[in-house]
Amino acid sequence: MVSHVGTVTFEGIGVVPIDIQVQMVSGLPSMTIVGLPDKAVGESKERVRSAIHALGLSIPGKRIIVNLSPADILKEGSHFDLPIAIALLIGMGVLPQDELDGFMALGELSLDGSILPVAGVLPAALHASAQEKGLICPQACGSEAAWSGLDRILAPSSLLALINHFRGTQVLGTPSCETQEAPSRATDMREIRGQQTARRALEVAAAGGHNLLMMGPPGAGKSMLASCIPGILPPLDAQEVLESSMIASIAGKLEGGSLSRTRPFRDPHHTASPAAMTGGGRRAQPGEISLAHHGVLFLDELPEFPRAVLESLRQPLENGKISVARAQAHVTYPARFQLVAAMNPCRCGYLSDAGRACGKAPRCAVEYQSKISGPLFDRFDMTIDVPEVQTLHMLGQEFGESSAAVAVRVASARQRQKQRFAAKDLPHRINAELSGEALHAIVVPDDKGKKLLEQATEKLRLSMRGYTRVLRVSRTIADLEGSDGVTSAHVGEALSYRQLFFGRQEAA
Repeated sequence: MVSHVGTVTFEGIGVVPIDIQVQMVSGLPSMTIVGLPDKAVGESKERVRSAIHALGLSIPGKRIIVNLSPADILKEGSHFDLPIAIALLIGMGVLPQDELDGFMALGELSLDGSILPVAGVLPAALHASAQEKGLICPQACGSEAAWSGLDRILAPSSLLALINHFRGTQVLGTPSCETQEAPSRATDMREIRGQQTARRALEVAAAGGHNLLMMGPPGAGKSMLASCIPGILPPLDAQEVLESSMIASIAGKLEGGSLSRTRPFRDPHHTASPAAMTGGGRRAQPGEISLAHHGVLFLDELPEFPRAVLESLRQPLENGKISVARAQAHVTYPARFQLVAAMNPCRCGYLSDAGRACGKAPRCAVEYQSKISGPLFDRFDMTIDVPEVQTLHMLGQEFGESSAAVAVRVASARQRQKQRFAAKDLPHRINAELSGEALHAIVVPDDKGKKLLEQATEKLRLSMRGYTRVLRVSRTIADLEGSDGVTSAHVGEALSYRQLFFGRQEAA
């Protein structure tokens, strides 16, 4: 007799169904796992053996063969423990095969028989729902699975609880969806002194999801400005919550199985490797750009990042996804993020201050800024200068507008965009995603705006990408003002944010 239990393995956020088959035959007592298991799966036989022994049961003294089908797909992770144990208990006559045919299972076993949380429960639950099957998962992941809409979810705390449920001596309740509010890391914009231009640029960038580069001397407030962004962005909608949470689930970063509507804000250190940024490693895990999906990726000290890391951002910024190709894996993760970066104009940081600039100025500015390639600079929708804060503002007692007030305008602008896209049956969410025919159909400047844009394109020698980005930012500025049309004033402000190379005039 061969017992069967369904489970899954993962390819990115995609799910591949796996059939766990267990057979007991005559021979020397042993347990063998076949079907291309990795080290963690191979070790599961010891965890399964100890967990069943903790129940007071004895594994038959036979040769036990565990097959993971299909056999040509690499099986990775500890989540195979639970389905292997269930299949073994079916073979021992402890659990009924017919009732478990309608379930898939995943979970890690402790030596005492308790079921520990694992990564990937949300994608597995969505797959089970599509296959019209139930799901057995760890108790700690029950809330995560409930977000799939699946009505048949069993989330036992231990193997014993699962056995008692099917024997009718204990009833496992259906877990409910839970949300958590991530602790706020945002700085209130009231704390920003001066920097009116930067504050305005931050609001425009947040309203349209535009990529923003800030350049200025040390201590001007660039990092502080970036830390304000989470506080003015609107919360994730239902679809965005599922998409971003699936990535977090695969990465094992969903705490307590609860989902959050707070937009991701990732700020990796400049020593990050290409694999850490784009994804990869032994199991092709999602990287920082995928973990920032529908949120913000902030790169402080931009030129200090390795060139390979910076150049790896170019394709995801255009395509909204990243394909991770490795010898044993080829997966694609979504990566539609808003890039916010900060940098000094040169290595010493005081290019425009002759009294504090180093002896290599202005040549050092050319060398320092050349670490950022022209194509990457061109992918920033907005680039602004963040000057030093004047003493009057530092010592003054006046506070600026709060993040809550700015967030209201940002939310209103995004709502206008959402309604516009819905009316035209477009798949976009924000203006930063507009391109092609949709862009030219939605963003139509008035006559003065067209003439201004034509003159600026020729004078600034904008690329087609730069021209597109000016149109997008113009539309966002109009949305912030509640304007249906795009005027020359909107185009002019968008062009003012199109400074690609700071310090080049000084270096010329």
